[in-house]
Amino acid sequence: MAISDNPQFEKFISDNRWAVLTSLRKDGHPVSSWVAYARLGDQLIVSTPGTTFKRRSLERDPRITLMISNDAAPFNYVSVEGRATVDKEDLKNRTRMVFENIKETGFQEPADLDKWLADQDRVIICITPERVSGVIR
Repeated sequence: MAISDNPQFEKFISDNRWAVLTSLRKDGHPVSSWVAYARLGDQLIVSTPGTTFKRRSLERDPRITLMISNDAAPFNYVSVEGRATVDKEDLKNRTRMVFENIKETGFQEPADLDKWLADQDRVIICITPERVSGVIR
């Protein structure tokens, strides 16, 4: 399953793990936050506490941009525009996918993942891409 028709973008999305997620305020102004993501077929997923602004804003307006960046110069990027859903379906498995994607950066899955998910009222943001662009040098 592909997110982009561009093979370079496909590889970049699969090879990286950090992105800037942008959603919209009620007045239409954008607001961004740094997130870890994982790829799930032709969608991207983000695990976040359920109390965050991004969760509330995406439930109101599902339009989203996820700008994926690499970790070193020349700082290539791929921007994925699409629609998001916020849910708790398959929360544990999908959160594990995000932790798996960031484990090489030193982040570890909590020892008691069920408790951590419940304590933070975690949700999954599932992004369905509609447009993909970027710069790969």
